[in-house]
Amino acid sequence: MLDKISKKILMELQSDGRISNVELAARVNLSPAACLERVRKLHESGYIMGYTAQLNPQLLDVSLLVFIEVVLDRTTPEVFDAFKHSVQIIPEVLECHMVAGGFDYLVKARVKDMAAYREFLGKTLLQKGVRETHTYAVMEEVKNTSKLPIK
Repeated sequence: MLDKISKKILMELQSDGRISNVELAARVNLSPAACLERVRKLHESGYIMGYTAQLNPQLLDVSLLVFIEVVLDRTTPEVFDAFKHSVQIIPEVLECHMVAGGFDYLVKARVKDMAAYREFLGKTLLQKGVRETHTYAVMEEVKNTSKLPIK
């Protein structure tokens, strides 16, 4: 179980992963040494998995965000494993989730534009035992966060 201070540390780190230990300690009302120890324990126990930078997709020329429903040819463990392994190495794929419902996977990908998406779909995604796809191009990102709710 996490106490209130550990939860506050996690919330602060989600907002600013580059915060100094001294500033973090001040925000959660701990000494820097005690704060550093708490953060170390949160890492060791798996609550903190790592740190990343949020990059601007427009400046990196990958402004088209798409969600793709994927239906596989067959639903056998071998086909699922082959698809899972293949999407791991596709850099355009940001997320891939096996889902329950009318399709097998939901893929989130970023590409330059619709022409790049057509090429990505034809040369990359459809070559992996995929029977059918349905694509949803994002017109506006209303909310985009990686922050988890901490209660």
